[in-house]
Amino acid sequence: MNLVSGNITASQRDILGLPVCDLGWAEAFAFAEEVATMPFGQSVIAFINPGNANLMMRDPEYRSVLERQVVLPDGDGVDIASMVFHGRKFPANLTSIAFVPALLTYIAKPMRVALIGAQSETLVRAADTLRQHTPWHEFLPIADGHFDQGQSDAIMERVREANVDILLVSMGSPAQEKWIDRHVGPGHARLVLSLGPLFDALAGNTPAIPEAVRRFRLGWFYRLMKAPSRLPQHRAQAAFAYHVLRYKLSGTVMVRDDGHTAKAGSL
Repeated sequence: MNLVSGNITASQRDILGLPVCDLGWAEAFAFAEEVATMPFGQSVIAFINPGNANLMMRDPEYRSVLERQVVLPDGDGVDIASMVFHGRKFPANLTSIAFVPALLTYIAKPMRVALIGAQSETLVRAADTLRQHTPWHEFLPIADGHFDQGQSDAIMERVREANVDILLVSMGSPAQEKWIDRHVGPGHARLVLSLGPLFDALAGNTPAIPEAVRRFRLGWFYRLMKAPSRLPQHRAQAAFAYHVLRYKLSGTVMVRDDGHTAKAGSL
């Protein structure tokens, strides 16, 4: 399975039946920049992690939405799934919290960036943080994530009138991906990203993980010690492990990077 856009070609790996791009950092930045700076067209980027993968396994509509978007791997759990199915990790762990600020630093051309989602106060603080981080871009908080669904078209009309290059949406999964699929179209932005908790992280609502902890891939343990209320998230990781094991043992046919097919149990 391959994704082709302009000068970028990326192979995709089957993760629980969903094609997930295996771009490295440099290739992912180049792809996103190319899309954002094109004069027309649109690409939507989503991120897959254990939590929304579990949702996908019981929500066929959500799976269909993700299949229409460009999906990047987010988190150690997806890396482990790649090891189980393909014998190797993804080239990069492209979490939205790390990817988006780095991408905006990478893109030298001034961009107009719209933000939708989170609490009103969080949205404003997130936009301020991004302005300080990359002052050559213009950041436009359009709407928080608590609007009535009947206002969706009016909100997207504001995005269209703002003539933005990039749209960042942070409303939680699966709501954000489904909302983008229903209401965001060509003319709203060339690059659209659904982002999970990015705005909360930018606003300082979630603690940063120390680099040493990241290096040993113990972020899950660090977060649990800092916030025991996150235990449900770790239960989600256990459920994800169950789905991975079941999919592996099912012998589902998958397409390998070399174009050949093989049983999941034989990869």
